[in-house]
Amino acid sequence: MTEQIVEQNVAAEVQGITDRARRASRRMAGANRAWKDKGLRAIAKALLENQERILAANALDLAAGRENGTSKPMLDRLALTGPRIQDLADALENLATLPDPVGNVVRGQTLPNGLRMRQVNVPMGVVAAIYEARPNVTVDIAGLALKSGNAVVLRGGTAAANTNKALLDILRDALDRVGLPADAVQSVDQFGRAGANLIMKARGAVDVLIPRGGRELIQTVVNNSSVPVIETGEGNVHIFIDASAAEEMSVDILLNAKTQRPSVCNTVETLLVHKDATVLPAVLSALAKAGVRLHVDERVQAVLPAGITAEPATDEDWATEYMDLDLAVKMVDTMDEAVKHIRTWSTGHTEAILTNDLANAEKFVAVVDSAAVIVNASTRFTDGGELGLGAEVGISTQKLHARGPMGLTELTTTKWIVQGEGQVRS
Repeated sequence: MTEQIVEQNVAAEVQGITDRARRASRRMAGANRAWKDKGLRAIAKALLENQERILAANALDLAAGRENGTSKPMLDRLALTGPRIQDLADALENLATLPDPVGNVVRGQTLPNGLRMRQVNVPMGVVAAIYEARPNVTVDIAGLALKSGNAVVLRGGTAAANTNKALLDILRDALDRVGLPADAVQSVDQFGRAGANLIMKARGAVDVLIPRGGRELIQTVVNNSSVPVIETGEGNVHIFIDASAAEEMSVDILLNAKTQRPSVCNTVETLLVHKDATVLPAVLSALAKAGVRLHVDERVQAVLPAGITAEPATDEDWATEYMDLDLAVKMVDTMDEAVKHIRTWSTGHTEAILTNDLANAEKFVAVVDSAAVIVNASTRFTDGGELGLGAEVGISTQKLHARGPMGLTELTTTKWIVQGEGQVRS
């Protein structure tokens, strides 16, 4: 009986949060650009002013993570540093310089009967996000939601509980100081998994739900939510080096795509190399020197440079998002074979080709069906900030409404506005 009462109390508390979020979303929808931008800049300033407080809270989460045996890649995602907090503040400042998506006219025309119609972007309303061990997401999603006129309800996971609480308090205080509703940013972290489950079932109270994290978290949300979900995906990312690729470019791109920050979803996990490419020894040597553990097929094993060791690759390697300094490597006879491999194992996130052959580049772009397809550049550019979106809610690997890095426009829907002068339908 006591357990039932607790569940009822939690349900009532979460409903109160979504009710307040709905009221806040109506105020945010009516806020003009100058007001919203003032809020973003106030948050950016507050993050820098409270850096020591944030880092102290983050240190508690990192210590608990190490004690619990959290993997190195997850600890990297969890960690905030002075430069990373500065990056969050800079992203908010940049977000404030971007055009307001609300009110943007998608299309419009005057019909033969004289009706004037236009389709415009409007806020989603109440956006919820469930994510894990990524306190930067707390700031990114809040900033994007506010700029696009929404309210947001967050579930950031136990691993980052202290950091997220500190960030939430700072965000809400900054909004309150500029006259925007503090309830535009709320959390259900205090209710643990029960809060997440209730958010997933809050159809009608929450307009859209965005999961961001590993495959298990994302599939749990997709399979259990009655709220519409924008599905973000894991990143089993591929780079294909064709026969014409230049050595220096290939080495530079592979090092950046694999080693700059291995724990994120746009890091390359599988390298496919054309049998006639001459760059493989230099690429493998550079990767091994950088500490990358290679998992290779028999053909690559046979041409490994002297002194470099590798593990035999299995189907598990082709399917794995390592999020660490590991890379699967396979030799292929043709681009078609590379594309077939990508179609078999890709999660639809990002694929790249390195080539000096324009026809090959155009073919690869045309036949590879992923959210982002890149020619002669690092896969690390599949990122909202890098692509000029200010920040990102996540990278969608689905095909409905939003695909790829989701920025401001992806947190809006549309409204049809029809103006007439007494017309009736015949």
